[in-house]
Amino acid sequence: MLRHYDALGLLRPARTDPYTGYCFYTADQLSRLNRVIALKELGFSLQEVGRLLAEDVAPAELRGMLRLRQAQLAQEAAAARARLARAGARLHVIESEGHMSTQDVVVKTLPAVRAAGLTAVAASFDPAAITPVVGPLFDEVCRLLDAAGIRPQGPGIAHYVQHGGEEGPVEVHALFPVGADVPAATGLRAFTLPAVTRAATLVHHGSMDTVLASEQLVGRWLETENARPAGLTREVYLECAGEPATWVTELQLPLAE
Repeated sequence: MLRHYDALGLLRPARTDPYTGYCFYTADQLSRLNRVIALKELGFSLQEVGRLLAEDVAPAELRGMLRLRQAQLAQEAAAARARLARAGARLHVIESEGHMSTQDVVVKTLPAVRAAGLTAVAASFDPAAITPVVGPLFDEVCRLLDAAGIRPQGPGIAHYVQHGGEEGPVEVHALFPVGADVPAATGLRAFTLPAVTRAATLVHHGSMDTVLASEQLVGRWLETENARPAGLTREVYLECAGEPATWVTELQLPLAE
């Protein structure tokens, strides 16, 4: 490694034995070696390291580069985890083929719901866009409900409204049914979900990372029944404590008359 650094001019030996070819370095050169290794670990090429060393990068600048690199690596790791989750969800769909029946879809009437919650916007209805929004939003709603001493009257509901067609942004409403008006001072908004005359419903078991198989099953049911949706699917989190594999969620898709 040191000979390679020498060849590139990054770290010249203080002395080279003319008979053995051994290279000798001084303690004073440790500072430069530390910079070479630190910059290399930050992802810079050795050519870039040489240019930065020529500029005599200060420790504070190195610390700033480290923080930036940490943020970049965190983003890359999050993106990799999201890709793995999507791949796992798609594999679950493949494995579920032939094991789920459209007979599991139940058509029923949904009553109006008075709720308290918050709203955020996701770039699209794609799971990669929805997931980072809906989780933190529900966390904040739960925090505000606890702070206000309001006890939910039912399970949480994710209600979605899309604008601008299938590729448009989506309003994400994280809601909990409540039995009374919600004071504005709580920081929560009051919502009323209208009653739905007919909705195609399906109970999904397991993590929401694998919900795609259930959503596709509802889609096949729509084709079989020649039915049309009247909006996006609501998600009612019947059981969401414990491990995600034990979660139970009812999907509710309003149907056009």
